[in-house]
Amino acid sequence: MLAHPDWRGTPRTAQLCSPPLLRTHALSTLNQAMQSPAIIIDGVTKDIPLGQRVVHALRGVSLTIGSGEVVAIVGPSGSGKTTLLGLLGGLDSPTSGRIILNGIDITHLSEGKMAGIRNRQIGFVFQSFNLIPTLTALENVALPIQFGRGPNALRRAADLLRTIGLEDRLGHKPSQLSGGEQQRVAIARALANDPAIILADEPTGNLDSANGARIMHQLLDLRTTLGKTVILVTHDPAIATQADRTVHLRDGLVVDDDLPVPAILHAAAAR
Repeated sequence: MLAHPDWRGTPRTAQLCSPPLLRTHALSTLNQAMQSPAIIIDGVTKDIPLGQRVVHALRGVSLTIGSGEVVAIVGPSGSGKTTLLGLLGGLDSPTSGRIILNGIDITHLSEGKMAGIRNRQIGFVFQSFNLIPTLTALENVALPIQFGRGPNALRRAADLLRTIGLEDRLGHKPSQLSGGEQQRVAIARALANDPAIILADEPTGNLDSANGARIMHQLLDLRTTLGKTVILVTHDPAIATQADRTVHLRDGLVVDDDLPVPAILHAAAAR
């Protein structure tokens, strides 16, 4: 039987804030996440052959991510962030260890079964948008619904685009959209089949600060309004501090796992 990895995030909120209500809320958030894990990563390693040598991209990562959490994964280049995100999305398999998504062990699933899980349970948001240039915004969002043989693909795609404020861009192709608009289309596409988990790889990396802030707001809103679990990779500390929790990777290892402390808690601690 798989044992749940230790919950590594010690809530700094509980250490810094003096008001009991704030402390209780922080602990309650952690407890709820622990009781409803969306993702369990247990001792995961990933070795990548590179010529005559082997790169140890991940060296025994264990994490539990609760349902409805927003988790930022940070670390220097080569720390294993994107590798870990790819494993969570079933785009590759770990060398050892196990990955459980919503109770399903995806570690050694066949590509056919994994494709079905990706289509139904995981939404991807990429730094480079990855929209199909010959399709309109509406068609890009409808495509995963059509692949999954879902009903009313165009109607649902239109509803999603209206939700994120692009109702006047339905017929526009990617080349006719700004970078921020393209990323919003990508978010709508990620939501096409109502997945429980959103994986975002540097979602604001190609955007200016204003558009980056808007995209981050919409990603956070996915948890608030839809209860999605959001895992994002970022190099931007300002983005990471908006997450519920920040996981720091270095050389393929988790070196820190904490909860950002909002300004209100700093202020409470200073009183």
